[in-house]
Amino acid sequence: MIEKVLHRGNMLKAYRHVLANKGSAGVDGMRVEELASHLRQNRDAIATASCNGRYLPSPILGVEIPKGNGKTRLLGIPTLTDRVLQQAVNQVLSPLLELEFTEHSYGFRPGRNAHQAVQQAHSHIHEGYQHIVDIDLANFFDEVDHCLLLQLLYRKVKCPLTLRLIRKWLRAPILIKGRLAKRRKGVPQGSPLSPLLSNIMLHELDKELERQELRYVRYADDFSVYTNSRETARKVGNAVFLFLRDRLRLPINREKSGIRRPVDFQLLGHGFVPTYRKGDKGKYQLVVAKKGWDRLKQKLKAITRKTTPSAFDERIRELKEAQRGWVHYFRMASIQGKLKDLDSWIRNRLRHCIWHDWKGPERKRKNLIRLGVPKGQAYAWSRTRKGGWAVAQSPMLITTVTVKRLARRGYESLLDYYRKVAPQLNEPLYTRPVRTVV
Repeated sequence: MIEKVLHRGNMLKAYRHVLANKGSAGVDGMRVEELASHLRQNRDAIATASCNGRYLPSPILGVEIPKGNGKTRLLGIPTLTDRVLQQAVNQVLSPLLELEFTEHSYGFRPGRNAHQAVQQAHSHIHEGYQHIVDIDLANFFDEVDHCLLLQLLYRKVKCPLTLRLIRKWLRAPILIKGRLAKRRKGVPQGSPLSPLLSNIMLHELDKELERQELRYVRYADDFSVYTNSRETARKVGNAVFLFLRDRLRLPINREKSGIRRPVDFQLLGHGFVPTYRKGDKGKYQLVVAKKGWDRLKQKLKAITRKTTPSAFDERIRELKEAQRGWVHYFRMASIQGKLKDLDSWIRNRLRHCIWHDWKGPERKRKNLIRLGVPKGQAYAWSRTRKGGWAVAQSPMLITTVTVKRLARRGYESLLDYYRKVAPQLNEPLYTRPVRTVV
């Protein structure tokens, strides 16, 4: 297997993948722009060391990033050389292991995504399996047992040199705030191999759930089991807890785990609310969870803050990027009404930015006249004592800085983009077939 990993074509593909992902430098400080020349000079030495079993990975750079709940998550950033090698190993291992992974595992797999996981959960709920065992793993990526993971790998990978590489990457120390720390468990988030290794570990859970013929959905370490009664859900929850504790040695966050009804359940940022249309008893529609709306609004607020020193065209570009990514992810949810209100709020904030950028009264007067406001009215508004936010919502600015004028500068509303990307808007979501990957 090590020959396939180090094959020139496989290494070139891995290099291009790392180059496309960009990312931060590791402990050696090497940037992506320097990677090509580094590999040209050291490619043979890296390959020889890997084949001889003498390759030693560099320490991982630990970086803490904020989470939505005020806490932080520790990311591990390998050096670019290690990233290329890990990606090369990943490209060889993935096709072999993909054949064994189960149908209802959707995270970090080719041809599968979060939308399919949400659709599958939606389908289970509409089939009457509305007592949901929701289990949250406590710091999963930090708690993976190295010995157990390597045992699972050894069943599929018989190449000792490839296994040695993976073991060395797992045991590589991590540099946190200038200090090296040993690692005896955990898979660092941020490495090309971590998604595959997490799927290898939790595939054991998938097999156990399949053996019990349970309905479940798993996306990486986020998984839920769907049952038709509370008593069944309680038994399943206890059995899963014992399996995770005793077989996989993974702790559960008891505060965030429990038995849920659809209205109290969230999956990958989506919520479920009952539909009240005639003949739809027991049916639920997808919505966006409150956290999803809050994060979008915070991001849009930062982009459209009037005191941010940014040109109007730059604001519009950043606004488009933020809006399109969010709408594309939540395009299956029922969000049209809220998007309409949010669009109005965004346009008012853009008008506030424009009013603020006009600065002095005389410039405001001249710009209002250019926009078609009568001279007397333009003079009065340019000297108004109203605050900028009040002026932005006034009929004077709404009728001059119109949606058409904003569109000419590149503005696109959330609702318009949603209508482009949302699948079959006129059809209820639960009537669509769930896509399966063969």
